[in-house]
Amino acid sequence: MSWPAKAGHPGDTCPAPITSTSSPAKGNGTLYIGVTNNLARRVTEHREGLVPGFTKTYAVTRLVYYEIFEDIHLAIARETRLKKWNRQWKIDLIQTRNVYWDDLYETING
Repeated sequence: MSWPAKAGHPGDTCPAPITSTSSPAKGNGTLYIGVTNNLARRVTEHREGLVPGFTKTYAVTRLVYYEIFEDIHLAIARETRLKKWNRQWKIDLIQTRNVYWDDLYETING
């Protein structure tokens, strides 16, 4: 696992919590965690509302945290663990690397 990494390249595997608002730490906002082999593509799909489902319904469009794994099994295991965490633990994790909940989308596409 590395941070930040060259996310968005085919073959990268990333669990990625994403939030729909700029201030989830204040009690609002929806968190989403998923695994993808192309973070840039996946975030673009969420931002553009191209994939029906949870992220489109709740307008989850901002990338606020991600981790890179080279092994899909490790990525899935991490995703499974993170999904079992309570909300505050997820908020604390995000804030260890992104205190202001900046949208990291540009950092993976730049």
